[in-house]
Amino acid sequence: METPTNGFFRMDEESFARLSQYVTQTYGIQLPATKKSILENHLDEKVKNLAMSSYKEFVDFILNSGSSEDELLHVLDLITTHKTEFFREASHFQFLTQQFLPRHQQENNCDNLKIWSAGCSTGEEPYSLLMTLEEYKKIHPKLTYTLLASDISTRVMHTACHGEYDVEKMQTVPSGMRHTYFMCDKADPKQVKIKPHYRTKIQYKRVNLMHDNYGLAKHDLDIIFCRNVLIYFEKPTQEQVIRKFCNLLRPGGLLFLGHSESVMGMNLPLSQVGNAVYQVQEPEARSQEPESPALEFTS
Repeated sequence: METPTNGFFRMDEESFARLSQYVTQTYGIQLPATKKSILENHLDEKVKNLAMSSYKEFVDFILNSGSSEDELLHVLDLITTHKTEFFREASHFQFLTQQFLPRHQQENNCDNLKIWSAGCSTGEEPYSLLMTLEEYKKIHPKLTYTLLASDISTRVMHTACHGEYDVEKMQTVPSGMRHTYFMCDKADPKQVKIKPHYRTKIQYKRVNLMHDNYGLAKHDLDIIFCRNVLIYFEKPTQEQVIRKFCNLLRPGGLLFLGHSESVMGMNLPLSQVGNAVYQVQEPEARSQEPESPALEFTS
């Protein structure tokens, strides 16, 4: 049995290496050595509560037990940053309303717009998209849309589904939108809620971006937002994921990445049309690529 140091268990290098390798292979997320002390600080109590004698035993449990994915997702929550805000990187929402949506309506008339927020975290991004689309609909009422949001973490998606936020989050929401889309929480004056009518307009789905099939139809999406997610992935994995995105987007569809992310050096059918905004090339502009298997759409 391992003897705790100053009351805390320490994770041996072999256990950390096994955990790191598994997390990267399964979820694509890198687990650098700098995260080891963070894991120790946050997981120590859990190891003790499970009546385990060492981190080796804990790692054996979460890697070999079929019912231990909740523990792995807890590890992911510890090593990734879920900090976000409404209308983060605001130029992207301006690009939608000023450039993409007018063109989409002109070229596609009344076609339903399909958008996926991949890596939606606690929901600020998909709700920002919803507010942007609803504001546009006030002037262009024929616009219809389907908005899907996903994350690997069920914990953050729970927050997103409920749409409850600290009132400080309102600082980045334009004042005219606050009363339209939010309501005060009568039980807690420091909290606000997305109004139910709008909250139910977003579909939520748990998606692991490392999977081959996301359950979405090929070339069926108009827009994918995947911002500040791929920074946790190695470059080859980033390219693999973005290639799958390209197969889901219609020709002319848009991929929005975080401002610190880029497709530079990747062989992808994309052209840059804005700051971290990429457009899927029309078929005649693409190089010949192997055909990917069709994906099934699930709502």
